[in-house]
Amino acid sequence: MKHTDIKALLCEPDKYLDTQVTVCGWVRTARDSKNISFIELNDGTTLNNIQLIIEKDKDGIGELKDAMVVGASLKAVGKFIVSERNGYEMNIDSITLLGACPSDYPLQKKRHTLEFLRTIPHLRPRARYFEAVFAVRDQLSHAVHSYFHKNGYKYVHAPIITGSDCEGAGEVFRVTTQPWNAEYKEEGEYFAEDFFGKKAGLTVSAQLEGEMAAMGLGRIYTFGPTFRAEHSNTTRHAAEFWQIEPEVCFAEIDDIIEIAEDFIKYIIRDVMENCKTELEFFNQWVEKGLIEKLTNVVNSDFGKVTYTEAVEILKKSGKEFKFPVEWGCDLQTEHEKYLTEEYFGKPVFVVHYPADIKAFYMKQNPDGKTVAATDLLVPGIGEIIGCSEREADYGKLKAAMEKRGMKLEEYQDYLDTRKYGSVPHSGFGLGFDRAIMYVTGVQNIRDTLLFPRTVGSL
Repeated sequence: MKHTDIKALLCEPDKYLDTQVTVCGWVRTARDSKNISFIELNDGTTLNNIQLIIEKDKDGIGELKDAMVVGASLKAVGKFIVSERNGYEMNIDSITLLGACPSDYPLQKKRHTLEFLRTIPHLRPRARYFEAVFAVRDQLSHAVHSYFHKNGYKYVHAPIITGSDCEGAGEVFRVTTQPWNAEYKEEGEYFAEDFFGKKAGLTVSAQLEGEMAAMGLGRIYTFGPTFRAEHSNTTRHAAEFWQIEPEVCFAEIDDIIEIAEDFIKYIIRDVMENCKTELEFFNQWVEKGLIEKLTNVVNSDFGKVTYTEAVEILKKSGKEFKFPVEWGCDLQTEHEKYLTEEYFGKPVFVVHYPADIKAFYMKQNPDGKTVAATDLLVPGIGEIIGCSEREADYGKLKAAMEKRGMKLEEYQDYLDTRKYGSVPHSGFGLGFDRAIMYVTGVQNIRDTLLFPRTVGSL
């Protein structure tokens, strides 16, 4: 049906002022007096509502009982006018009930706990909090594509069903067409009868396929869902999440660090420019000082420190950490937060990690102990980007895989990229949902996803 978005009315009021317009939406609040009724209507296009002023005795208004119910959906026709109290409102000529709403509608109150809203994911997009979250998610997605397209990257779609686990990137969800009670003498016989004739699972990362694409296309990025069957109930983990993974040929570790910093600043700046209302909401209700934090990120030069230097800083800090710090250990969230929030006071790249705690594909440094890998740590959340130069030498890559006991025949296609015209190349991975947490202040990854998938919850 023909109607005008509420966002359009409020963003371009001069275009519609003192004209008759039609709006559609859901009732947020309703109050009644003897001669006039008031309805706050929202259509999902903006956090802001439009107030409908309804004079009960006006011809064409009719019965308002079902229209005055929170959650009901309406079509309203009336004059868009200036309001001293609300900025703008509508003086209604006619109102049509599109969908009635019974009294057991769960979103009657103005505010609910996030725990309660997680129990009704099918309805929570109507809550103001989640309207704001999904508006930012939409804009951040747009910013990601915008950045890469402006910089000459090709968007490629890596397979979601794969035979690779990207060497230990996470526990894999198995994909099968076999019956649940299939009986075979051995594993090989079982998989031989399966759809692909071999073991298959949902992707944990598109990196390996992305590298293969970059070897012909130069600069590519993937942006899609990834899956990890980890029994983790932390606020930062989900079984299904979205990952951004660019791969850049002819780029060494310092090049990809520069790209990662530029990328993070670009997408944050874009959201700050295009989601001002939403960020003001989060700044007021979710994380005080959020806008100041984001402003500091886009205006500061990120720090850079080697892993070895970071370990020394942590050991000399005088802090008692739950996880002791020694060279060779993986940095924990508490260590990352100390470095970003207390020592540097800004985002920082930690570079040249021990080879033994990083993946097989990372470029081996001349010292024989470290690899050209870096994590971008940011205040408030810790690691947000994992980054590395990839090992381009066929012999070194093969040796690293053999050292880890990997089956080379399963990675022959990947090895071929180092056999036929190998080049220096680098890439990074950014968990998109964690990026949303950072720019909104939302504390739980479950509240960034439309239907969060976590252990025991589908």
